[in-house]
Amino acid sequence: MTSSRPSTATSPEPPTAAAGRRARARNGKGGRGGNPYPYLFYVPAGIVYTIVFLVPTIMAFYFSMTRWTLFDSTFVGLENFTDFFAEQNLRIGFQNTLIYAVTTSGLKVVLGMALGVLLTSRIKLRGFLRSVVFFPVLVSTVAVGITFSVLLKPDTGLVNKALALVGISGPDWLGDANTALLSVALVDVWKGVGLATVIYIAGMMSIPRDYYQAVAVDGGGAWHRFRFVTLPLSWPATNSVIILSFIGGLRSFDLIWTMTRGGPGFTSDVIASIIYKQYQAGFFGLSTAGNVILFIVVTALVVPLTRFLSAREVAA
Repeated sequence: MTSSRPSTATSPEPPTAAAGRRARARNGKGGRGGNPYPYLFYVPAGIVYTIVFLVPTIMAFYFSMTRWTLFDSTFVGLENFTDFFAEQNLRIGFQNTLIYAVTTSGLKVVLGMALGVLLTSRIKLRGFLRSVVFFPVLVSTVAVGITFSVLLKPDTGLVNKALALVGISGPDWLGDANTALLSVALVDVWKGVGLATVIYIAGMMSIPRDYYQAVAVDGGGAWHRFRFVTLPLSWPATNSVIILSFIGGLRSFDLIWTMTRGGPGFTSDVIASIIYKQYQAGFFGLSTAGNVILFIVVTALVVPLTRFLSAREVAA
């Protein structure tokens, strides 16, 4: 008579599971951290990061508290920071820096998204137009600044000549305190919107087509597809464009210096141009302190902005 109780014998362990168990036993930590080989791939990047970023950053913090030349240095503590904050044009520089960063990043988001929608639609010469939009990104910033400085001249520039053909008297774009900073910002947008467009194109092309088909089934049109699909699902691209453009705007120097040199007067000065003028005058420690302050300002603005945008991205 056989027993009705179930057998307590266990089935043989699968070979793959047994091999994994033996490997974890050899590692001693459940398969984590026992073998240093994967971490060796971090070493080259760590060395480059240390040499290129960490060491110069630490040296900058030290030299910002000294009066230094190429041959010697004298420690002065926080005196350079006190002198920098006493700079008479610093308030204008901070104000212009924020205006420039917000204006350029905002326009790049709006125009980049609009061009991204256009260049992902079924239009002719789509590939050619993508190349045309991206081309300014490849041009040297100094070359762009020199070119537009000529184009925006009040008497001989092509911009004012074109406006004169339709009866509009163009202003002195770079010589008027009311238009100088805005003119440079618009040139910056023209040069950088191609990168924003490429980011948006990549983000929009990754959106599954099923969502658009669902909107079409519900009777939605182009606006509904943009409002309820493209706009929310391209938020990661928007996040990237805002952060990159805002950091670039806060650190902008080369285009402003090439086109206006902070003028007329000091009306288009930004923090970076004020720092460069101090360096030109031979105040190396003072300019280094300015760079440290700019680094702190950028970090203080970008870190909370990144967290805020990332939280919105997760919620979407």
